[in-house]
Amino acid sequence: MELARLPVRRIGQRLAEGIDPTLLVLIVSLSMLGLATLFSAAYQNPARLVGQLANLGVAVAAMWCVAQVAPQTLLRFALPAYAIGLALLVAVALFGDVVNGARRWLNIGIGRFQPSEMMKLALPLMLAWYFHKNESTLRLRHFALAALLLAVPVGLILRQPDLGTAALVGAAGFYVIFFAGLNWKVLGGLGALGAAAVPLLWPFLHAYQQRRVLTLLDPSTDPLGAGYHIIQSTIAVGSGGLSGKGWLNGTQAHLEFIPERDTDFIFAVYSEEFGLIGNVVLLILYALLIGRGLVIAANAATVFTRLLAGAISLMYFTYAFVNMGMVSGILPVVGVPLPFLSYGGTALLTLFIGTGILMSVNRHRKLVQS
Repeated sequence: MELARLPVRRIGQRLAEGIDPTLLVLIVSLSMLGLATLFSAAYQNPARLVGQLANLGVAVAAMWCVAQVAPQTLLRFALPAYAIGLALLVAVALFGDVVNGARRWLNIGIGRFQPSEMMKLALPLMLAWYFHKNESTLRLRHFALAALLLAVPVGLILRQPDLGTAALVGAAGFYVIFFAGLNWKVLGGLGALGAAAVPLLWPFLHAYQQRRVLTLLDPSTDPLGAGYHIIQSTIAVGSGGLSGKGWLNGTQAHLEFIPERDTDFIFAVYSEEFGLIGNVVLLILYALLIGRGLVIAANAATVFTRLLAGAISLMYFTYAFVNMGMVSGILPVVGVPLPFLSYGGTALLTLFIGTGILMSVNRHRKLVQS
């Protein structure tokens, strides 16, 4: 009997290798909340739920595979990943498919691929590699070159145009530069310079981007057009009250007032059905996830793993903050999904791969620095 059980036990141990239980419980909890909300947002359509389950299956498999990869291997792939990602962004600018006025995709025969998603991980990988390589001789010029490495892909993504993805990629790169030891005086000066440059940048924004900013300031100027998303989502968030209307009982979603309710605006559906209490639970789960990631970063064995883990941890924060901000009407609508809850495959895959990297860093935290 024991011999018969031994292979099964070994398989279970093999599958559990490299998996951080805390991270796993947190992302599974968030994903289950997402499936429940998606089922309601999609009018109890089983096909939509099955599609998301398939996405989750692929994402979990990718996370497990990445968790088995040693950080030293990730270090070797950093430069090639960045170079390939940059080449693909240039290819998009030259040959990409145009959909709804945006040139963001490459046709690869069996479907379309969005290279900008790749840069969410390739850029922090590259910058972490760069600072790891120069850790003993860091000077201001190194930070200036890192800023250039960040600006090139962000500029190419903005040109598509894709403000939401550009913000996420830029934030991921900035976190690496910040954790590498960027001087607070320099950071404050850059912040002041950026604030002063905002009025000068206005003419260079696309017309739709200008409309989003103006709509944020006063959605009532175009309640049936540009302001519709914000107005309806804020109504849904507010109508949830303390405890919400109950699962499957959200009227704003089921009467089709909330646009993109299973993707970018799924937080409005969640807030209406689960209320303030549900939102507090969601925020606690995100806070624990980010906190766990930062603990892994603090205990990392090398500069490379510390910077990479820190950037990925705060990437979760950026996703959640931007999505909740735009749904609540405090940020412009930029098309950023709610992490682990919104329907979709590419963003979910990116988030789970990021989690796999955190697990790999944690698994190898006791290695001697080299």
